[in-house]
Amino acid sequence: MFNENPGNLEHGSPEPVPGSESGPNERLVFIDFRCTFLGELKRGDLMARFNIGSAAATRDIAEYRNELGGKIELDPQTKTYRLAPGFTPMFAHEVEQALTALSRGFGETQIYTSGALLNCEIPPHLSTPELDVLAPLCRAIHARRAVKVSYSSFTSGRSVREIVPFALANNGLRWHVRAFDRKRQTFVDFVLTRVHEVMEGECAAPKEHELEKHDIDWGRILELQLVAHPKEEHPEVIALDYKMVDGVLRVRVRAALASYLLRQWLVDCSTDHSLKDIEYRLWLKNSPILYDVANARLAPGYKG
Repeated sequence: MFNENPGNLEHGSPEPVPGSESGPNERLVFIDFRCTFLGELKRGDLMARFNIGSAAATRDIAEYRNELGGKIELDPQTKTYRLAPGFTPMFAHEVEQALTALSRGFGETQIYTSGALLNCEIPPHLSTPELDVLAPLCRAIHARRAVKVSYSSFTSGRSVREIVPFALANNGLRWHVRAFDRKRQTFVDFVLTRVHEVMEGECAAPKEHELEKHDIDWGRILELQLVAHPKEEHPEVIALDYKMVDGVLRVRVRAALASYLLRQWLVDCSTDHSLKDIEYRLWLKNSPILYDVANARLAPGYKG
């Protein structure tokens, strides 16, 4: 949900470690991942993952060893490649992507799904959108089209709304679509599980003022300064938990998403750090930064 560099929302292939002469290649990255996190690789792993033959898998492993310099050795008894002395990863693996692969397995399609690669426990998703809602909204975002949605809200009940969607966002508990709402004439978040139906092809093209670039809270980047809550007797432990630098964790986030993050992380956003319950381990040191954020009321303890 929250990117440390919100201005860059594009995620490509893992970048090679400095000094590597070869560019990213999906099969070579896969080899490197298995060796880095599992310590071993079999030809059959590559063959199953990419639906390739034995000869192609052998060539990939040879390229990884010879051209990239990947230090792995073949165990002839088990026909398994294992780490050789001096092994270091050839590619820079993103930690979040690695944890997803380890806990859920590889495979973005149904053609290949490996299952969890290690013994992992993940809490179930509390709120998952329906595919026939998610898919047309994604198409509308990609094509920059307006759509009609049948939507239920606490204030209006069920009604039909015309929206101009441009991004998906996750608040840690559920998925939203960020869109211009033609009924309210403002940019808001729509909860995907509250969308009953998406009707494509029935709306006028987006107007200039409905475009993403005019969404002030989406375009504005805030730097939140999070510190150990003053009530904590051992703030150094909190600093370790969140990898703070000089006792401060600086998080850059879109203004539209800031309150979601602060709520999910249970950050006390009161100016006098008055939330004393044990779950509030963090305090927002620069709470005035939330001034004029549309959904700032969602931030725990904030009174703007």
